[in-house]
Amino acid sequence: MKKILIIDDEVNVALLLSKFLTRNGFDVTTAATGANGLEFLKNGSFDLVLCDFRLEDTDGREMLKTIKSQYPKTGVIIITGYSDIKMAVELIKMGAYDYITKPLYPDEILNTINKAFETHHALVDEPEGSVMVSKPSNGKKPQLPNSEFVVGSSRAAKELARQIELVAPTNYSVIILGESGTGKESAAKNIHLHSQRASMPFIAMDCGSLTKELAASEFFGHEKGSFTGALYTKIGHFEMANGGTLFLDEVGNLSYDIQAALLRTVQERKVKRIGSTKEIDLDVRIIIATNENLQDGISKGRFREDLYHRFNEFTIYMPALRELGSDIMLLANHFLQMANAELNRNVQGFSPEVEECFMNYRWAGNIRELKNVVRRATLITEGDVIQLKALPLEISNYRASAVPEPSYTAVAAEEPVAARESRHDLKNAAQEAEYDTILKVLREVNFNKTKAAEILNIDRKTLYNKMKAINLSK
Repeated sequence: MKKILIIDDEVNVALLLSKFLTRNGFDVTTAATGANGLEFLKNGSFDLVLCDFRLEDTDGREMLKTIKSQYPKTGVIIITGYSDIKMAVELIKMGAYDYITKPLYPDEILNTINKAFETHHALVDEPEGSVMVSKPSNGKKPQLPNSEFVVGSSRAAKELARQIELVAPTNYSVIILGESGTGKESAAKNIHLHSQRASMPFIAMDCGSLTKELAASEFFGHEKGSFTGALYTKIGHFEMANGGTLFLDEVGNLSYDIQAALLRTVQERKVKRIGSTKEIDLDVRIIIATNENLQDGISKGRFREDLYHRFNEFTIYMPALRELGSDIMLLANHFLQMANAELNRNVQGFSPEVEECFMNYRWAGNIRELKNVVRRATLITEGDVIQLKALPLEISNYRASAVPEPSYTAVAAEEPVAARESRHDLKNAAQEAEYDTILKVLREVNFNKTKAAEILNIDRKTLYNKMKAINLSK
């Protein structure tokens, strides 16, 4: 359960907000002063802080500085009055995830908090891939690779690290190409962290999950009352990333109209919120990622050629996991350590059969798939070493050319009684069938979520929710 700390000297507001968030599944603590809030943070771990900008003993700026310096993995959302919006924007540049204006609306609060948990913590988590590098420290120029994170020794991993080191200090726009699950967002974060913009915001935006109606508001923001449902002033992603880096994932899914508006913003380096006449100067580095062929999209009239050339100042290719050779086991052991820490387990490693299986398997889902497989195997392993029976059958059976395929009966016979009973439970069986179907379709379309949703006959939002529920989406 996610833990939230509310710091607000209006007791009634804090109480109502606490009750609302508790009903929505959060573990909530309230504090009436900044000092009291910092005491709670000192004595316990919180995932997110909702902090009123105007407190009796301090203000949001000082609270943000203290929280980000002492508890860097804790997200911060500022609660502010309409007159404090300019300051709230400055606080976002200082590291706050977002702000909420008073009066408070439940849907807005819940939406902002959920987005914070989906995106904010990704900025401080370890990267998923063997080719990632560490955050710079002490103001010194970072060196790639760095031992803080797992760095591969394969030729493909070293080449990627070299390209990140080469382009990071520049202001070039970058296109990151690669299959789904190869760690494109992690690469973008590392470019940002090794640039002169490292102290400024890194804002990630999933263009694939945007509807045409919401895209303009998400990109450019809107003023309160500018359209039906605009209950509050919203800062767009461009404005949030001002001074830093804006990462656009699955950019090929944007509608042609939004591409035109995006081109104008990129060219003029200015943004104007919906419903406003004021233009805001921008200084934003743009990194985009795609697993689609944008050149093919250009030839078919789905993607603007002029926008493509605006983005294409430098191109990075993310190697597929199967191209990383022995780095596969380096990654697997890294994810095993992460899973042990998460699950409070002490699994020591992998059997020789599992290592051979991992090296032979194709890994259509790449690093993301490997991470999920190791995490699942760590959970169900009872001994010190992960054995073949802990792997999904589609993976363990993949090494059929090397060893006889384990029969379903033989595998089942070695399972604990509780596991066999769980497997025969109808609810679990239905969930497993749905998981298998979704994963199969995603692999068939190379994890293109738009195509997968069409084949599964569901909308993209439903697919994203199902992928999130089964840990297939990051």
